Amino acid sequence: MLIIVNIPAYNEAKKIGTVIRSIPRELPGGIKVKVQVSDDGSDDNTYEVAKEASAEYVYKFPHRGLGLTFRSGVEKALESGADIMVNIDADGQFSKEDIPKLVVPVISGKADMVVGSRFSKDKEFNPEGIPFIKSFLNQFAAKMVGLFWGQKIDDLTCGFRAYSREVLMRLNLNHPFTYTQETILDALSKNFRIIWIPVRVTYFAKRKSRMAGNVWQFVFKSTRIIVKVLRDTKPLKFFGIPALFLIFISFLIYGIFLIDYIQTLKVTPYRTWLIFASVLLILGIQLLIFALIADMIRSQRQVSEENLYLIRKEKYDGKK
Repeated sequence: MLIIVNIPAYNEAKKIGTVIRSIPRELPGGIKVKVQVSDDGSDDNTYEVAKEASAEYVYKFPHRGLGLTFRSGVEKALESGADIMVNIDADGQFSKEDIPKLVVPVISGKADMVVGSRFSKDKEFNPEGIPFIKSFLNQFAAKMVGLFWGQKIDDLTCGFRAYSREVLMRLNLNHPFTYTQETILDALSKNFRIIWIPVRVTYFAKRKSRMAGNVWQFVFKSTRIIVKVLRDTKPLKFFGIPALFLIFISFLIYGIFLIDYIQTLKVTPYRTWLIFASVLLILGIQLLIFALIADMIRSQRQVSEENLYLIRKEKYDGKK
């Protein structure tokens, strides 16, 4: 069995060498570990430092964004024959001691994907130094998306994760900005088993993510990604819930009008409300139509993704 630890990096020359050297090259049971650096077109000497630190695989891609760099890293890991890929940040905020905790559930078959959780109730794992706004927004987004999906999600944006080869084969990512939310939602839509495990994390004072930018930029772009993924993977729910809500409100208004009309036999005092109810009804019906069309598109997408999966198996499994 081969585990590849993928490190996406952008201008991380000061710390990436230490991170690479800290990663064990063998886990209990004789499991081999190799390090892969996916350099997102750094302007500094990240690539050279990674080479000097003896990373087994170092790739430098054009500067395109974290999402596309991660996707390229996945392709390279599959080419190298990885059975499991662990993704870890390049700045040293995560502990190498937690790598076995992430891979054991995948090796044992208890999970297909394991995500590090930074927001455990266990005080041992509570991150120190995380800005309040970042912590609040991350936990709020996880709860809202989990509520929509009908599954508990502990952490949507932690980059410290382990993926089985099957998950890597079936992931289809489209957004260049980041991969964190999209990979979870894409895997859930394909019925993969995901579990969250508390991990230790250190936040450095005045540290700014070179891959993701400032907090508000990250929030805006991440929200857009989440909305698009939910629209594509859960179209009936995405369009159907607001559609049924609008239709319900319109029927409620019609019902109130009918009760008053029976008593007064007058339409004029309620004309504005009738127009409003009619508009809501039309909008609701339109959204229902959108839901049905989007669901048909989703079915076609599933067929296309299955074909992509078969192509990847033929391409990569011959190299194992």
